Amino acid sequence: MSVFRLVFFPAAALLVFLLLFSCSRPKPGGKGAESGGVFFTALDGENPANPEHGAGEAGGMESSGVRDGGSEFAAKLSAVIRNAELPGALAGKIQSASTENPSFIFDLLICLEDNRYLRELVDKRHPLPQDYVPGDLVTLSEGSYRLGRAGLTLRRAAAAALEEMAAAARADGVVLTVSSAYRSYDYQATVYNRNVEEMGREAADRESARPGHSQHQLGLIVDFDPIDDSFAGTAAGRWVTANASSFGWSISYPNGYEAVTGYRWESWHYRYVGTDLAAFIDNYFDGIQQYALRFLHEWALYDNG
Repeated sequence: MSVFRLVFFPAAALLVFLLLFSCSRPKPGGKGAESGGVFFTALDGENPANPEHGAGEAGGMESSGVRDGGSEFAAKLSAVIRNAELPGALAGKIQSASTENPSFIFDLLICLEDNRYLRELVDKRHPLPQDYVPGDLVTLSEGSYRLGRAGLTLRRAAAAALEEMAAAARADGVVLTVSSAYRSYDYQATVYNRNVEEMGREAADRESARPGHSQHQLGLIVDFDPIDDSFAGTAAGRWVTANASSFGWSISYPNGYEAVTGYRWESWHYRYVGTDLAAFIDNYFDGIQQYALRFLHEWALYDNG
């Protein structure tokens, strides 16, 4: 994190917190800022902490500040939570963070201002264009980590973060091996079709993304070796589980969340999201990447809608 962020954002977050919850002012005519809009939308709304605002129902949870015209920010937050299909307990946690934690708004803003593809939602309902190819792919070479095969590529920032993480792992006596990384649309089609032939479409859809729906096409994914359930019990698997988020990596398909992600547990599949978003996922979304990406996706849709 830059010196600017270390100095500016904590102070600014406190200022916004005081403005949001200590002041009340009429709304100006304009809407919130584009490109995330959270800063101006929050400031331009009425005081969301005003106890005179009633509680409304949104996504099975109570939301203050919506009734009687209420807070634009609270209304927006409730709509985003509902559209992101967050479960009740997690929705309540986000609502509480928005009113009790002065860092939440700026943590959100930072994630929205970072490279869009760090937070791009790619899943069974949200595909990438067939012709999407990252413009800064670099070929991986063995250094602190090993390669399962030659020719693997990642986006430049992800490759640098992988090297940094692998160096830290090696310092702890653990060697990481990368077996898969960027995949083009056509390559993913080959992988998916092969899986369908081997196990049938229903089973393949639990294991493999259809072309255009694979996170691998983003150039931000690594599959560590071995690419099977045994990875979780290896020294590498245990180390990555404990340390990946510190280097900006997040597990995409955690155990027990197939109904949420659309895929069974893949302990070996990690996505580079950057350290800001990785912390956002851990701090506010219980480490579940899919929930955080849905939330950010719906926030951006709300602003642009």
